[in-house]
Amino acid sequence: MKNSRRKFLKQSLAGTLLMGASPILHAQAAPLAQPKTAKSANPFHLGMAGYTFVNFDLDTTLKTMRRLDMHYLCIKDFHLPLDSNEEQIKAFHETCAAQNVVGYAVGPIYMRSEAEIDRAFEYAKRVGVKLIVGVPNYDLLPYVDKKVKEYDFSYAIHLHGPDMPLYPDADDVWENTKDLDPRIGMCLDIGHDLRNGKDPVADLKKYHTRVFDVHIKDVTDSTKAGRGIELGRGKIDFPAFVKALREVNYQGMCSLEYEKDMKDPFLGIAESIGYFKAVCDIV
Repeated sequence: MKNSRRKFLKQSLAGTLLMGASPILHAQAAPLAQPKTAKSANPFHLGMAGYTFVNFDLDTTLKTMRRLDMHYLCIKDFHLPLDSNEEQIKAFHETCAAQNVVGYAVGPIYMRSEAEIDRAFEYAKRVGVKLIVGVPNYDLLPYVDKKVKEYDFSYAIHLHGPDMPLYPDADDVWENTKDLDPRIGMCLDIGHDLRNGKDPVADLKKYHTRVFDVHIKDVTDSTKAGRGIELGRGKIDFPAFVKALREVNYQGMCSLEYEKDMKDPFLGIAESIGYFKAVCDIV
C-alpha cells in the first residue's frame, strides 16, 4: 500500500507541475484542452471522534482541533460525563464555542440495560444533540427502537471489528437493524470493518441509507492483526471511499478516530487530516 500511496502522491505532484508548465508545453500536449470543471463541494463534513483524545483534557482537545482547523466533535463521556447537569453542559458548550468547535453527537456509549439506554437518551437530550453513537446489547434493540420513536433521535451503532462479539462489521449491524425504525443505523468504522474482512467502500454503497456517522481511520492489515496507522499508509482505499461518499450523497460526519500513539498522537492526526483533505481535493 505504501507504493500505491507514493504513486498517488507522485501523480498529484505531476499534475500540479503540469498545470504550471510553459504555454508551449500546453500547446503541444493539449491544443484543444477544455476548461477544468469546478468540483462541487463535499456533501459531508470532517470532524473528530472524541476517543482520539482519551488521554487529554477538553482544553487540550479543543485547542488542538482549532490549530487543525477542525470544528466538529463527537462527545465522549470523559470530556462531558453522562451525569452532567444543565449548568455543566452549558459550560461545556461555551468552552467549545470559544475554540469554534461544535459537539455534533455523543458516544460511543455502551448500553447493557434498559436503565443505561434511558440514561443515554436523557443525556443526549440535555446536551442538545440528535445523534447517539451507541453499542447496545443485541437483546436491547427492541427497547432502543422504542426510545428512538419516543425521542426522535438517530441512533448509530458503532461496529468494532473482530475485537468484540457485538457488531463486528457493517453486515452484522444491517442484519440486526434492517427491520427496526429507519432512524436506527450504524457508525461505519471503516478500519474495523476492514479488519473483519469486509470492504468499507462496498458496505457504504450497500448500506448508505443507514449510515449516520463514519469513523475514518487506516489500518495496517485487513485482519484482526491490523493496527491503526496514519491515513494513507495502510490498507484503506481512500480515493475510492471518497468517491463513494459523493456517489451516495452522504451528508453526515466523517470523524477521524486516530488510534496510533494515543499518548502522543498530534503529528499523526495532522498528517491524517492533511491526507484526507488532499484526497477530497484531488479525487
